[in-house]
Amino acid sequence: MSQSQAHDDKNVDKLDPNWRSDALNLDLDYGMQTIAVRAGQHRTDEGEHSEAIFTTSSYVYTSAADAAAHFNGDKTGNVYSRHTNPSVRTFERRLAALENGERAVATASGMGAILTMCLAYLKAGDHLLAANQLFGSSIGLFNNYMAKFGVEVSYVDCFDNEAWANAVQPNTKVIYCESPSNPLAQICDIGFLSQLCKANDILLVVDNCFATPALQRPLDLGADVVIHSATKYLDGQGRVLGGALVGSDKLMQEAFTVVRSGGISMSPFNAWVFTKGLETLKLRMQAHCQNANQVAEFLVNHPNVSAVHFSGLSDHPAHELATRQHHMTGGYGAIMGFEVKPSASSDSKAAAWHVIDSTQMVSITNNLGDAKTTITHPATTTHFRLSAKERAEAGVKDGLIRLSVGLEDVEDIIKDLARGLDSL
Repeated sequence: MSQSQAHDDKNVDKLDPNWRSDALNLDLDYGMQTIAVRAGQHRTDEGEHSEAIFTTSSYVYTSAADAAAHFNGDKTGNVYSRHTNPSVRTFERRLAALENGERAVATASGMGAILTMCLAYLKAGDHLLAANQLFGSSIGLFNNYMAKFGVEVSYVDCFDNEAWANAVQPNTKVIYCESPSNPLAQICDIGFLSQLCKANDILLVVDNCFATPALQRPLDLGADVVIHSATKYLDGQGRVLGGALVGSDKLMQEAFTVVRSGGISMSPFNAWVFTKGLETLKLRMQAHCQNANQVAEFLVNHPNVSAVHFSGLSDHPAHELATRQHHMTGGYGAIMGFEVKPSASSDSKAAAWHVIDSTQMVSITNNLGDAKTTITHPATTTHFRLSAKERAEAGVKDGLIRLSVGLEDVEDIIKDLARGLDSL
């Protein structure tokens, strides 16, 4: 072929070969575990079996016309890794398939995904209605920055459907919730919220970080957008930061434009780590949930624990709802909050710190969703920037401990928690 023939774009398909189809044909109705292992990959001419890591900032075109076609949209393909990257695209396609979404958009962190949501779907004069029970950084983003730019923000109890309905305003554009929530693992009625949103032309955005698609698919329940901190269970081993949004092509195009313009993009290496993490997501979540169910039973029966916030307990107010919304039998997640009783010589905060400090194996860290069990005191870590009133509204008390149950032998997890609880 001559050089002039090589640079002739007249007969080139507008869709680059690597963008045409997955190695796995998703029209063949594969199961979740098969999708988790194989979806989204595009093999290069090298024929690699494992997904490649494309550590490149830019891409080469066959001609000036080819470059122009990529930039003006006549041809779909890679332009710049702030926009698209093959490793990131593999992760996005695999996650979208697992969530039953049309498209996913990856971000640099979970908070980056929430910020992208705000910038894509809200503007000055709009109203954001959110649950009281949220991660502290999410509340800080909404109150300190979205409100600063003219977005009205208000909160209601995630359990209270009547409160949700009464709080809707003519300018409400987004309803946002975590289900399960951080740190109390509370459950929202996603089906009810979906109906409320559809009746009022509102977007329903659900943070699915704690459940993951292995347990719950909010889009199937009527949500419009799913948010992930991929840093947590999608990775599963606490290695890298990342986030993602999943939804329709139209909504994700708006999110993609924010990521492209704002530079909130995921790195290729991190995307590769998340892609490999997804291969074992369902298997890990089954094991996490089995351990968590046993730990919750231990805690609820301990005399020095006053309350356990975990929907897997049969007397939890949202147990039936969680059972209905979570498609994995016995799967209620592995995050729980439990409240420690004050002792004769210490208040509730000191008692909680005693339990945390008495552990020998469990990791004292603010991360969660790790193979290793982690423990933290939300009032002085993840939610410490909130006012006392805001912490009270979120249910974050001084005696509350958040536990992320890992994959160690469950007997060892229980023994480690018992060290402090038994000695109060």
